[in-house]
Amino acid sequence: MSVNPKRLLFSAALCLLVFGATAGAADYVPPRGAWATRTAGQAGFDPAKLAAAVDLAKQKTVAEPADLHAVIIEHYSAREPGYRVLGPTGTRVGGSGLVVHGGYIVAQWGDVDRPEMVFSAAKSVLATVAGVAFADGRIANLDGRVARDVQGPWFTGEHNGAITWRHLLEQSSDWRGTLWDVPDWADRPTGATLRDWQNPPLAAPGTVYEYNDVRVNLLALSLLQVLREPLPVVLRERVMDPIGASSTWRWYGYDNSWVELDGLRAQSVSGGGHFGGGMFISTADLARFGLLIERDGRWGQAEVVRPDWIRAMTTPSKPNPEYGLLWWLNTDRKAVPAAPAGAAWAVGFGGNFVYVDREHDLVIVLRWVPEGPAVIAAFLDALRR
Repeated sequence: MSVNPKRLLFSAALCLLVFGATAGAADYVPPRGAWATRTAGQAGFDPAKLAAAVDLAKQKTVAEPADLHAVIIEHYSAREPGYRVLGPTGTRVGGSGLVVHGGYIVAQWGDVDRPEMVFSAAKSVLATVAGVAFADGRIANLDGRVARDVQGPWFTGEHNGAITWRHLLEQSSDWRGTLWDVPDWADRPTGATLRDWQNPPLAAPGTVYEYNDVRVNLLALSLLQVLREPLPVVLRERVMDPIGASSTWRWYGYDNSWVELDGLRAQSVSGGGHFGGGMFISTADLARFGLLIERDGRWGQAEVVRPDWIRAMTTPSKPNPEYGLLWWLNTDRKAVPAAPAGAAWAVGFGGNFVYVDREHDLVIVLRWVPEGPAVIAAFLDALRR
């Protein structure tokens, strides 16, 4: 059968016009220092419902008191024995938010460029840095024992020596010990008395989920040991600069979390702001990070994070099906019934949310909105199906 060259060229041009334009729109990522917008109608939202959702987010914002040092002292010291702030804290001002659909901004409010503490949403960033170590072969096997890769006293003995990278990332390690002068049991202690807190039953690594910042900080230290570079440097060079983030974000550890690394002093960062420190970052930079995750680790034509690592982070863990590798999941649509089961989010104390929804090509960042799930549901209701 003969083929008409002119007809073939016409068909190819038509396919490029139709499908190429669609792919280009779907692949839009904001360049550094700029971000294109779309109206509610252009993005497929009901304008009135979108405006109502923004109003709801503003109404639910809790940004007082502004002094976060005082806030965390009051919140944690009543429950945790010997609680003290070990790292820097900051202030919050008014709250802010961004809604990104198809890569374009469709709604924003507040000061989206002001860096503020994000608390445990930094854990999801830490998991992404672990993906860099995995991609570079510094972590050969997610189910390999950390003791094989990290030298030092932290993973010795029968119990701690059996802990794997997966256990640290899914918060099921039940690691026992003290890090940066804080014992593991002092973080969110359970039990009736101090004796109960100090001697909880031992759980085999990988069997019981327990949210614990001391153990997440141990993960950060372990990644520092294998990457041999400060984690903020790794994050900036491998993730934040490639996605066009600003230079205003900072990632801190504690006053006593300095270590010697190949003859140089380096600070091991915190995976949250529970004891101060952690990540200070703007809403706009968080939205870029969320868009990277929503796009399976790609930024335009560049692969910034391996897609298989994105899948690993957002796959339900056995100890807690609503938790992946330091990412919260909507498994069985329990947490946010209005959202798809494949949705995921990073969340931090005080209502800091980075909601990632691949099914709807949607990213929502909320700052200081404790009732985040209800607000996210309102934005989903505004999206025309």
